[in-house]
Amino acid sequence: MSTAGQRSHQTDTGALLQVSELSKSFGGVKALDAVSFDLAAGELLALIGPNGAGKSTCFNCINGQLRPDAGMVRLSGRDMTARLPREIWRLGVGRTFQIAATWSSMTVAENLQLAILSHQGRLRQWWGRAGDMAREPALDLLESVGLAEMADVPCATLAYGDIKRVELAMALSNQPRLLLMDEPTAGMAPRERNELVALVKRLVRERNIGVLFTEHSMDVVFAHADRIIVLARGQLIAAGPPDEVRADERVREAYFGTDVGTDVGTDVPPGR
Repeated sequence: MSTAGQRSHQTDTGALLQVSELSKSFGGVKALDAVSFDLAAGELLALIGPNGAGKSTCFNCINGQLRPDAGMVRLSGRDMTARLPREIWRLGVGRTFQIAATWSSMTVAENLQLAILSHQGRLRQWWGRAGDMAREPALDLLESVGLAEMADVPCATLAYGDIKRVELAMALSNQPRLLLMDEPTAGMAPRERNELVALVKRLVRERNIGVLFTEHSMDVVFAHADRIIVLARGQLIAAGPPDEVRADERVREAYFGTDVGTDVGTDVPPGR
């Protein structure tokens, strides 16, 4: 996509998420250098780049875990720059992590109930009570990710792919408008990871959620993302539909190396 095209998309006032001139340095190293992009509701946007490109820093600045040195993050026009993660979560931002985080001693449904009650500010009512609070909405969420039949199974006994689905359901418990997914398919087999991202894409369409995700598996990125943005050394070097990004020479050189020929879009190891 041309620079003018990128600018036009970034300044769209109808965007769900707007990231403007975001910058962050650690010592003398610029992890983010005036990065700008936007994300529409119902869009699956992939953020890719080699190791050290600034992806995690970008995520953490958006999610409130890091305070940017400059720039602004808006959700539906509302400034959420440098808010605390719990404040951002209550604004309607969900997040999943590279390493899935569930309570292994609890059942699948109880993990969801706990997340729902936390969002409702009713967490204190959970302790010492029978595990029926918020059970119906928990079961609805499990149905949406294909795990309804495992509601009363302890999380400790689940296969890893199913744990990732539980984490996705937990991220949806606050009915987010925006979902941030950090390496959602890490540690999964090729079939599992494509099934998971296909599920995410279906839920994105059904619920009109915007999703920003990082991913090292390029087969997943190019098969499922609506648009791709590419960071290298803290700078945004390309943005556009998968076919345009695949053909961008700057992306091929900075992310994949110059020796990959026409194989961009396969499962290229990170950091090349």
